[in-house]
Amino acid sequence: MAVREKAFAIIVEVFKRHGAMALDTPAFELRETLMGKYGEDSKLIYDLADQGGELCSLRYDLTVPFARYVAMNGLTSFKRYQIAKVYRRDNPSKGRYREFYQCDFDIAGQFEKMGPDFEVKLNHRKLLDGMLAICGVPQEKFRTICSSIDKLDKQTFEQIKKEMVEEKGLTEETADKIGTFVKERGSPVDLLSKLKQEGSEFLTNSEAELALNELEILFGALAKSKCINKVVFDLSLARGLDYYTGVIFEAVFKGATQVGSIAAGGRYDNLIGMFGTKQVPAVGISLGIERVFAIMEQLQKDKNQEIRATETQILVSILGDDLSLGAELVSELWGAKLKAEFMVNKRVIKHIDRARGSKIPYMVIVGDHELNKGIVKLKDVTAAVEYEVPRNGLVEDLQRRLNSTSP
Repeated sequence: MAVREKAFAIIVEVFKRHGAMALDTPAFELRETLMGKYGEDSKLIYDLADQGGELCSLRYDLTVPFARYVAMNGLTSFKRYQIAKVYRRDNPSKGRYREFYQCDFDIAGQFEKMGPDFEVKLNHRKLLDGMLAICGVPQEKFRTICSSIDKLDKQTFEQIKKEMVEEKGLTEETADKIGTFVKERGSPVDLLSKLKQEGSEFLTNSEAELALNELEILFGALAKSKCINKVVFDLSLARGLDYYTGVIFEAVFKGATQVGSIAAGGRYDNLIGMFGTKQVPAVGISLGIERVFAIMEQLQKDKNQEIRATETQILVSILGDDLSLGAELVSELWGAKLKAEFMVNKRVIKHIDRARGSKIPYMVIVGDHELNKGIVKLKDVTAAVEYEVPRNGLVEDLQRRLNSTSP
């Protein structure tokens, strides 16, 4: 839970810093709202039992409910974030769950003609469609073939080829040509230059050419933002959801903890229009927070570090039976916005064990001897050093020490 709270706090701070407002949408939607948006993954939608009224299903993601909300409220410009659970009728395995949190950030209505330990894979849905057309895939099979290509991060191309030929009716020649293209992966600028060079098949398809021109503008902006070195242009990136219309992307952790993609998203310019009369272009990203939790926990284990279960800064230790004294002291600390708690026990070792076990950095020790002298003992738990501090100067002393150790 401590890992979860730490991750959520960081994510919300970043979302707010970029100007997003919080939004909450229902856990279930009308079944007709969700159907036809997820391609072959529609079979993973949880349907609720028929109660004799409108048929409902649990939400599969946070993007479609967001689009429905924007359309129903007639919004033409909206930037929102949402952290909530979604539900999928999946087979539970490492990194795959039936109930899990997603953290979404979406921008609706902001449309211009595209003015470390991780990498962001990037592609364009129109480029993908153009590639399939060049390979000879019938247009009515574009989405189902995209669903097959989307599995390349989990299966070999030979397995995908077998599915495309035996189950989806492609010829071996067409499947092999797709295989040649989806191996293309590399530096955004270098691969873009290769795909746009004279004689490239991609220039023979209008959709693909349009996508390449948009990507050229995007890559220029990424270079200016000093983050293009984190981006990989990958023609195998397909994103199986039907509602994407432009740039698509996926973030992958490159460390030893392999959990698949940790975030994904793209442009979906037609989705909001399905629920209203206006077409509002939008782009968004969804963070698979459960996978991030797994990475954070493993990194902490690798470094022999623990995430504190409590944020308490000070343990007020009363070595006697005077409960009111503990309440008085801790109330003063709370009033100064310090995070404190108190404990009453005659055995000092019990207090020390409590502070060490919860990684509380400071103890304020109060016994009869200290009270008679008008002082308290302040113990730095990590350094195992004690100081005598005047009782009436305790708050100021602690504020100074804690401020000096703040990051």
